[in-house]
Amino acid sequence: MRGAVPRLSLTLLAAESGARLCAIVHYLVRGQLGWFGLTIACLVPGYAAQLLSILWFRADGHAPGCWLLALHLLQLGLWKRYWDVVRAEKGGGAGEVLAQLGDVCVLRLLEALLQTLPHLLLQAYVVVAVDPAGFIPGVSAGLSLLSLAWALVSYSHFTCLLKPGHLSPPAAVILCLLLWRTGMLGTRVLALVLFARLYSFWVFAVAGVHWLLMSFWLGAQQTDIVAQPCRWRLFNCLLGAVYIFCYINVRPGPSKTRVAVFYAVST
Repeated sequence: MRGAVPRLSLTLLAAESGARLCAIVHYLVRGQLGWFGLTIACLVPGYAAQLLSILWFRADGHAPGCWLLALHLLQLGLWKRYWDVVRAEKGGGAGEVLAQLGDVCVLRLLEALLQTLPHLLLQAYVVVAVDPAGFIPGVSAGLSLLSLAWALVSYSHFTCLLKPGHLSPPAAVILCLLLWRTGMLGTRVLALVLFARLYSFWVFAVAGVHWLLMSFWLGAQQTDIVAQPCRWRLFNCLLGAVYIFCYINVRPGPSKTRVAVFYAVST
């Protein structure tokens, strides 16, 4: 299963990108310039992951050339990283493969949260509130949901490989994780979209209260991933925004209590 993860990730990334491109063309052809502009705008936050990818290439001793910069400018940097993992699995050492896989899993999760999630919310709102018969926005939303869920699952898969023994979870466990993440994200997105349809901008107030609760809760846990106080607060605020939609375990040790608190607040 370990070798299948980067291949599945690359396939889903390509499918999601293709569906997003179709949605952009769909809005442009139909003259829906507002939705066209918003869909384009959802691409912009993804450059944060591309920039971080370039910085990590430089930190690893690989001076980024023009072709590498062009790939990241076209938001194909993670495609290149996944392809490097696939090639390394054929002839590289286990440590090298694990390091490359860890980099791309973290970058993909960041890109999914910054780019795929806003796109998913936008297309889901179009399908629910604007164009219920819209096939292309619906397909784009569905693939974005699946891709986001898989980004979370692949990150969890990588954390399992970091544990002693480097044991890869069985395929059945990966499938259960994927179903859990997809169901959790799908219900949260649908709830927010339906609330936005009924109460318009009040959805931002509800999401804001949830974000504050999660941020303060994370601060109370004294998460020590980030040492500097200012960056620690910023990390908790950013993760609190993620917790509006899903739970990500960022602390070692048992997480049953934290998950129970999260679901109590979310429901």
